[in-house]
This record gives sequence, C-alpha cells and structure tokens, in this order.
Amino acid sequence: MNRVRMGVIGLGWFGVKHCEALAAIPQVELAAVCTRTESRLAEVAATFEVPSAHTDYNQLLADPDIDAVSIVTMWDQHTEPALAALAAGKHVFLEKPMASTTEDCRAIVTAAGASDRAFMVGHICRFNPRYAAAKQEIDEGKIGRIVSMYARRNIPAAVTTEILEKIGPIIGDGVHDTDLMLWYSGEQVVSAYAQSLSWRNKPHPDLGWTMFRFASGAIGVLENVWCLPDHTPFQIDERLEIIGTEGSIHVQETHPNFSIVDADGWRSPDTTYWPTHFGRLRGALVDELAYFATCVQEGRKPDVITPEESLAAVEACLAAERSATTGEVVRL
Repeated sequence: MNRVRMGVIGLGWFGVKHCEALAAIPQVELAAVCTRTESRLAEVAATFEVPSAHTDYNQLLADPDIDAVSIVTMWDQHTEPALAALAAGKHVFLEKPMASTTEDCRAIVTAAGASDRAFMVGHICRFNPRYAAAKQEIDEGKIGRIVSMYARRNIPAAVTTEILEKIGPIIGDGVHDTDLMLWYSGEQVVSAYAQSLSWRNKPHPDLGWTMFRFASGAIGVLENVWCLPDHTPFQIDERLEIIGTEGSIHVQETHPNFSIVDADGWRSPDTTYWPTHFGRLRGALVDELAYFATCVQEGRKPDVITPEESLAAVEACLAAERSATTGEVVRL
C-alpha cells in the first residue's frame, strides 16, 4: 500500500483537528469527510480540498477507495459507525472514550477482534513523550513496585460549558489518566470511589475526584476539575505523580513548562498535543495517527493500545461515575 486514503467521520472542533493532523502526515491522504451538517461539511471539505464529502457515513464507508476512517463523533455516537466501518472492511481509528457503555465497548472489542483490519482507540497520552518515558522507566524497574499514583487534569470553565451537556469530567478527561495508570501498573482496577460537585446546573458535574484500588493494592487518585476560573492563563493544568517502593516519577505537562508574557498578559500554549510549528501541525496527535497509518501500511494491528485496554479504562471510569452518583464504593 502506498498512501493510506482516510476519511474523517465527525467534524466538530476535534474532528477538524484530526483533518489537520492527517493532512500533515506524508503517508496519508485525507480523501473524505463526513458530518450531518451540510454547511459545516462544505466548509471543511473546501478548507482541506477533500474530493469526497458525505452527510451519511454509510456512503463514505461504501467507497472502495477509502482504506481507513477516523471516527471523531461524540462518545455516545461511536458504536454504530465503528461497527459499520469494521463490517465494511475499513481500518478504524476511534477517538476515546471507546463508547458510552461497557456493553457497546464489548461489542466493538468483539468486532475488532474478529476483523483483520487495524483498529485503535485514540489514547493520545500514550504518545506524549513524557508519559512514554515514564512507562519505559517503570518497565525497567527503576522505581520498584508502584504503590501510589496521582493525576491532575483541570481545565477552565469556559472550555467546558458546552461539553458538560454531553459528557462529564471523570470519563471525559479522567479516562486519559485511568488508562495511563492501568498501563503503568499492569493491573486491573478492583474498586472505585468518587465524589463530584455540580454548580452550573449542567447534565454532568463540574468536577470529580476518584480513588481507584488496583489488584496489586496500589491506589490511584484522579482530580478532574472542569471549572477553573475563566481568566486562567493556560488551557490545562496537567500533572502526574507515580510513587514506587524504590523511586518516583513526576510529570509536569503544559503549565508551567512553557510560558509567554506579552502585551496580552501571561499564557501557556500547548507544545505537546497539537501545536503548530512552522505552519504545520505537530505533536502527539500527529504521532498517534501516523503510527496508526503505519500499522495499516504494514498490515499489522496496533499494539501501543489494544481494544481490551481501552475497554478497561472505560469500565473503571463508568464505575467511578456510578460511585459519585450513589456515594458507594463500586467493585469491579
């Protein structure tokens, strides 16, 4: 296979970011886009000079010239297009979280396992070089047995006003660090206890704190606050601490590892996930999509993240959400 001809299904903010990333990857051709909103479809197709544009993803999937799709719809709209794409013989990159229920996740895992196509869920943090370096240190035994993990992933309220209509912070952002903790520990979550707080009267809470117990006895704590003050000068406060019996690892992401002070004040732009350098999108999003495309070209299934691992992260986060609702410990 020469260039991988890919289509993007779902053209919200992040779907367009996927288009930018795919357009920046030499071995990929952005060949089709799909969304139900005709005006948005026309705008994106024109911006990226995409020859094939659809309001129905089934039409895109019927195109024999499309090798693979990137599905960037809302999480509760992942299952049907993912299953349809696999049934149509397409390679599938599916944004996280895998799906909104464990039942749907299991259906996707089963379909991916039965297919000879490449399938991958976009757990972008595994392609963050700092988190990847931490994994290498852990696997080499540098910090001994993990006993405690703490992750913070907090963002300003203005960013989440509309998002909270569709998804909450524990699964929306906590799934990133839940996946990292599962990856680092190599253990399953056996229980979850969480508390949440709502003050904007949205369908989902403004913040959530979660405590996981892992099979080894290790404890993991997640802090996911989606209501930092609007004047916060950075997009995200992201950090991770891993404590082992023989050492520890500390990751400080975005704020305050890069700051700019100018006439507009202080700001800390992203330099990791999807920064633009010299007119082209770079970073972890490009890296993970390029990795997926390479797997497609080489005829192998991605193994940096497996479908089963993605399912485990969703299961743990949904258990935490149930705990926050009931006030009880949820055992998995």
